[in-house]
Amino acid sequence: MRLLVTGGTGFIGSRLALAAQSQDHSLVIAGQLNTEPERVRAQELSAAGLSIEQGPLQDPLFARRLVEGCDAVIHLAAAQHESNVADDYFFDVNVTGTRTLIEAAKLSGVRRFVYGSTIGVYGEYSGQPLDENTPPRPMNVYGRSKLQAEAVVKSYAPELETCIVRISETYGPGDFRLLKLFRALDRGRFLIIGTGLNRRQAIYVDDLVRGLLLTAVSPAAVGETFVMAGQETMTTRQMVEQVANALGRRAPRWRAPLWPFLAAAVALERTLTPLGVSPPLHRRRLDFFRKSFVFSSTKARTVLNFTPTLPFAAGAAETARWYREKGYLSP
Repeated sequence: MRLLVTGGTGFIGSRLALAAQSQDHSLVIAGQLNTEPERVRAQELSAAGLSIEQGPLQDPLFARRLVEGCDAVIHLAAAQHESNVADDYFFDVNVTGTRTLIEAAKLSGVRRFVYGSTIGVYGEYSGQPLDENTPPRPMNVYGRSKLQAEAVVKSYAPELETCIVRISETYGPGDFRLLKLFRALDRGRFLIIGTGLNRRQAIYVDDLVRGLLLTAVSPAAVGETFVMAGQETMTTRQMVEQVANALGRRAPRWRAPLWPFLAAAVALERTLTPLGVSPPLHRRRLDFFRKSFVFSSTKARTVLNFTPTLPFAAGAAETARWYREKGYLSP
């Protein structure tokens, strides 16, 4: 099929594009080149013979040009980690951009539109495994804008095939978000903040990409929402230990209380954000140490026959190997 991937210079989007190419799909890739990781991924895509279309998805003419002749769209582009912008920015990129793109898809006769959403729409774990029927209650502007974009996608269900995928924490080769964790552990300079007992279900990027491509072709995916998360539930402390093992390093013994870091994050946000300066520490960054997410993968398994296969220990070893191969970690 001819497939449009947005967010193609992002972590997940770039791996999705490479996997789709390996399956002989014809590709249109939209992405930005605003950061060093985006430029690195663009170079990797270019080396594979893939080109990047740059432009705002909020522009109807650009969106229409992207979707022309496409059979399916997997929409991953989003404002996510920006910490020095107004809330309107998130809604403009995540909601208006999605509405403009799916409208263009409808007008161009695109068959299927897959929206890459986030587990952030749930807000927090309340003790029971989260699933597709758990009422969303997003806690920040990113989650609220993504949930609103989900509603936009659902409103087009009578006019084209739609599917929503709520994506869990994702890791693997090509990821620069967890590189700081790997580097700190590799240098013996990592400190766990808080108890380290918050729980998580990280999914290896190749598993996630397989699931996303499945939603673009499976008849069972039409009109559905799926949570895609890893099979293993682990604490942050266990995750750190397994990454340290993958690096051949000792896991850190020391922990620091959470509250001083949280207080500092709040103070920095209140002081720097109004000035348009990105705080070096903010509350969303501390979510790694304090938020828990545990999921039920029953629907993806029974409806799509999708089950992640790579254990975290093996995935961490593959990620460490990639970092070393690319020179991001010491040999």
